[in-house]
Amino acid sequence: MLPTDLTVGALVERDGRFLIVEERAGGVLVVTQPGGHIETGEAPELAARRETLEETGCEIAVGELLGVYLWIHPQTRQQFLRIMYVAELIEEHFGYDLDDGIDAVHWYSPADLKRRKRDLRTPIVLRCIDDFLAGQRQTGDILADKLPIHQNVHAVLASASLV
Repeated sequence: MLPTDLTVGALVERDGRFLIVEERAGGVLVVTQPGGHIETGEAPELAARRETLEETGCEIAVGELLGVYLWIHPQTRQQFLRIMYVAELIEEHFGYDLDDGIDAVHWYSPADLKRRKRDLRTPIVLRCIDDFLAGQRQTGDILADKLPIHQNVHAVLASASLV
C-alpha cells in the first residue's frame, strides 16, 4: 500500500472569489488552493501560512479548521489527506518569487472553478468551497490530540471526510 500523502491548505475568500494556484503536477497543469506538505515538527496552521506565502505571495491569518479530507486516486489508489483551514488575506505581495512549479495565481469564483473542473488537482478543491459556502467548520480542535501530525496520520485519517 502506498503511503498517505499528507498536506495542508488554505481557503482564502475575497469578494466571492477564492485564492487559487495554477501549478504543474506530474507535468500536467492543475488548479488548487494554496498548500503543501507539513514539515517535520511544524504545526499545520503554520504550514498553511508558509505554503500560501510561498505559492502565492499572499500573507494570511489562519482561522478555523474547515475540515480534514481524504481522496483516494481511482487508478493508483494513492491516498491524499488534506487538512484545510479558512484564512483571511492580510496582504498581497505582487512580484513575489513564487515556488517552482507555480504558473499563475488567480482569484476564481466557484463558477470559474466548475468550468475548470477537468483541471482540478483533486475533487477536494470544489468540496472545500462547497463546505465553506454551506457554513461548515470543524468544532473544537479535532487535531489537538493528534500532534505531531506526522506521527499520527492514522488518527487524522479516522477523522477525515471521504471525497
